[in-house]
Amino acid sequence: MPKPQPAKSYPAHDDHSTEQVSVGLEPYDSAEKANIFSVHYSELGILPIFVVVTNDGDQPIALTGMNVEMVTSEHTKLLPMSADDIYRRISRPHAHTTTYPLPFPTKKAGGGVSAKAQEEIQNARFDARAVEPHGTQAGFVFVDVSDMPNPTVGSHVYFTGIHDAKGNEMMYFDVPLGKN
Repeated sequence: MPKPQPAKSYPAHDDHSTEQVSVGLEPYDSAEKANIFSVHYSELGILPIFVVVTNDGDQPIALTGMNVEMVTSEHTKLLPMSADDIYRRISRPHAHTTTYPLPFPTKKAGGGVSAKAQEEIQNARFDARAVEPHGTQAGFVFVDVSDMPNPTVGSHVYFTGIHDAKGNEMMYFDVPLGKN
């Protein structure tokens, strides 16, 4: 895991100065950045995005209801993949078939996810529940971008469901991910 910096220091960020909270993003879309992972996500059509949430206020903020949505330049809405979705993509069970004159089940699925890959995914995923005062939380969200040549160009990532210490929902965060 990369060491998170304050969210405002990332080129892709949204700072709510009145609420004293900022969200920063860094897409891991280049080979040099992606080398931190043992799994080659780009080959699987998965875009890891490093998410950093910084709370510069004096009260904690709750992330338990946080929703993340990536909207591409073509207005396609993409949600982060669950761990199970990632495991399925990595394992890619291929069916081995043989043709018989009678229709009966002949498919055998192969594949699996190594323990190392499972641990890497669990440790990397953004799963923070709160951000303490003057603190930062970070982790990765993984987005299915298969069949998209330039998924970050013109895309935005929206964050909703972030609550202050009193339970009030903060204004949504809109982080432009790439240039148009």
